[in-house]
Amino acid sequence: MASQEVVAHAQSVKANHEQELMRKRNVVGVGVGFHERAGQLTDQVCIVVSVREKLPLDRLAPQDVIPSELDGVPVDVKATGAFRAL
Repeated sequence: MASQEVVAHAQSVKANHEQELMRKRNVVGVGVGFHERAGQLTDQVCIVVSVREKLPLDRLAPQDVIPSELDGVPVDVKATGAFRAL
């Protein structure tokens, strides 16, 4: 289980970088959650960046590349499609 300090740090990092991440093409949301590997959730807290679709790096403009880590917190990119209100 993640410590409160780890979660609080991840939430702070998310707040500091959310606007910057949301300006990137293809990004539809930013949150804090657990890193997923091979379809399984781990106990590693991370910044979760939701995108319409995952694209190869060669199809992204340099300013739209999502970093793998922000201020020491890992970043997990998840393809979620676009969010729509019902």
